[in-house]
Amino acid sequence: MTGGVRCLLMRGGTSKGLYFLAADLPGDPADRDALLLAVMGSGHPMQVDGVGGAHPLAAKVAVVSPSQREDADVDYLFLQLGVDEPTITDRQNCGNILAGVGPFAVERGLLGAADESTTARIHMVNSGAVVTATFATTAGAVRYAGGTAIAGVPGTAAPILLRFADTAGSATGSLLPTGKVCDVIDGVPVSCVDNGMPVVVARAGDFGLTGYEPADELAADGELARRVQALRLAAGKLMGLDVSGLSVPKTTLVSAPRDGGTICTRTFIPVRPHTSIGVLGAVTVATAMLLPGGAGAELARLPAAGHVIDIEHPAGHLEVEVELDTAGDPPLVRRAGVVRTARKLFDGTVYPSATAR
Repeated sequence: MTGGVRCLLMRGGTSKGLYFLAADLPGDPADRDALLLAVMGSGHPMQVDGVGGAHPLAAKVAVVSPSQREDADVDYLFLQLGVDEPTITDRQNCGNILAGVGPFAVERGLLGAADESTTARIHMVNSGAVVTATFATTAGAVRYAGGTAIAGVPGTAAPILLRFADTAGSATGSLLPTGKVCDVIDGVPVSCVDNGMPVVVARAGDFGLTGYEPADELAADGELARRVQALRLAAGKLMGLDVSGLSVPKTTLVSAPRDGGTICTRTFIPVRPHTSIGVLGAVTVATAMLLPGGAGAELARLPAAGHVIDIEHPAGHLEVEVELDTAGDPPLVRRAGVVRTARKLFDGTVYPSATAR
């Protein structure tokens, strides 16, 4: 790999990641993973010998290829890389990096661009679900500039509408993988929900928190990190997940909204406080708030009409659309959607360190 690998760096939502064509990477998964770890510089807290951003939100990879399915245009494999440790996993989705997949497909010629907007049907390989992404295009190219602002990202950009289908049970096979709306772990009531992302939801108050603490204050609390990890490991076992070396399930602590939203959140990945909240994590938390008897659901101020749930997080708000039919057992997810933005940062060749196989 002395000649490097073609790569596009893109901000997708509130994350940042490397986007590759599958054809540009080694076909053997072990060789591919070793290359990506070397490119990212994982195994060092600053990822100093790679292009990673020294944070889990900037240590992400999208591998994109023409879809093998008739109901999709492209296949999208998401890979989460470690920072301090040279780990890599395909056991979860990422809705933020997903926002950049449609534009990347146009950039690489996998998808033609319409005059005003283009819709890409994206098969999320990690879970098997298909999502549609509609984004702005002009004169055959992606238009990144626009007036849509999302919390956690400075400035504005063109909107990207993501519509999800078949997200329930993305990693566990069931919306309620424990078979219950509410479980109790070490005396703490929790809801274990999987609607695009496995998440264990608990009240912030049950951890001695207000739920409004800034992320850096939470990050300095070593005992909190220990408790979050213990809860996550126990919840993962109940959800049927082997969580060793994984960042799922995510843990989200909820409290009553204080800025006009539906619910206030503090999320951990896996024990590091999230500076905002992930897209699919937000969809899952919104789903949990709609479940009668769910942990923390009594704190939510649900909208009087419509299906838009306003999730407060450390950087602001994230509005998601979730329609849930609670008459069935388990409840049926009718639809989910969210608006994100993305921006191309650079397109070129990335060079792995000599540790790549």
